[in-house]
Amino acid sequence: MRIEGAVALVTGGSTGIGAATAERLVARGARVLVHGHVAAEVEETADRLGALGLVADFAEPEQRAALVAAALAAYGRVDILVANAGLGWSGPFTAMPPDHLHRVLDVNLVGHVELTRLLLPAMVERGSGGVCFVGSIAGRLGVAGETVYAAAKAGLDLFAESLRLEAAGSGVEIGLVVPSAVRTGFFTARGRPYDRSRPRPIAPETVADAIVRMIEHGTPERWVPRWPRLAATARALAPTGYRLLSRRFGEPIRLR
Repeated sequence: MRIEGAVALVTGGSTGIGAATAERLVARGARVLVHGHVAAEVEETADRLGALGLVADFAEPEQRAALVAAALAAYGRVDILVANAGLGWSGPFTAMPPDHLHRVLDVNLVGHVELTRLLLPAMVERGSGGVCFVGSIAGRLGVAGETVYAAAKAGLDLFAESLRLEAAGSGVEIGLVVPSAVRTGFFTARGRPYDRSRPRPIAPETVADAIVRMIEHGTPERWVPRWPRLAATARALAPTGYRLLSRRFGEPIRLR
């Protein structure tokens, strides 16, 4: 779709992938709404980009509804939704605090499903719009120590795929970007730094470039980088061999 003149809402837009995406959308002439849950970060990013900042705790249903209301009050519509807000947690599943379990599911999956439900009908009525979900390689392959995060991203993955089928012919394009490790504060926030040798973390700007290209061209899916898709193919075609290798070379995290 045409980005110039469009209104774009970027969740998790104050840092990392979201901030880099917001910057590129502004550069292409979009009116950008930068969402985040830390007011100082939102203000700094919005001021730097000349965007409008919106603060909301994405884990809270009332604040998600208020986020949509504020976006519509600002510009009357949302043409592009970049569903990027994310939250992780690392450790054995049995050690995960129940409140954080729900928060990871709400931020990564439930929140974006609800937000899409609030914004999509108007896009369909106008016959134009774009929704790009930011998934994760964890949602395709599974990762020991990130079970709930991986499950949430897998749910987002199939939500995007199913919604794409429903949206066919409506003028609204549904896309999913599948990044591997990205150099952001995500790993620090989840409680454990990134310690794998492969895949090497990539710059958030690389993912942002892919997101913008997807929106412009209506691309349904893009892996960033592309080569980890081979692992997903191996998992589908040779699941037994893939699981044996995963147990041998995966992270040594076990239930405690």
